[in-house]
Amino acid sequence: MATCWLATTVSVAALPLTSAPVSAALLSFPGVRPANLGVTDGRFAPCPTTSNCVSSQSQDQEHAIAPFRYTIAPEDAFSNLKTVLEAQPRVTLLTTTDDYMRTEFTLPIVGFVDDVEFYLDRATHVIQVRSASRMGESDLGVNRKRVETLRTKLGEDEGSKF
Repeated sequence: MATCWLATTVSVAALPLTSAPVSAALLSFPGVRPANLGVTDGRFAPCPTTSNCVSSQSQDQEHAIAPFRYTIAPEDAFSNLKTVLEAQPRVTLLTTTDDYMRTEFTLPIVGFVDDVEFYLDRATHVIQVRSASRMGESDLGVNRKRVETLRTKLGEDEGSKF
């Protein structure tokens, strides 16, 4: 008597998401951490040609996004940003210096990891930002939305210039 393989397989959809070890193992796609992260001479690495990255230092419309503008003391602005980041779910703060922060944002359910960097540009009174997905060609606007959500949480869009 032949056994149908369908009767013995387990559907991923049927697994409980409350089982952390199982769901984390099946739904985790962190990708490889890029080697080109960081700031060199006040500049982030350029965005790749794919549409899954935004940067306030990018010149092309597809990747360009406004930096965070502040009118308070630079150290206070950077501290406020750090506080907002620490309050976000699924964010790991990896590097913090006086003028640079590097974070990893892990997307819920699928576990994709995005690299998000911040550079305190004291000369121009802005915090430069770069947000890039590690995997795929498109992020369906996730990186742009993330930066704009952070801008809202900082209160910049309400005129406070944090």
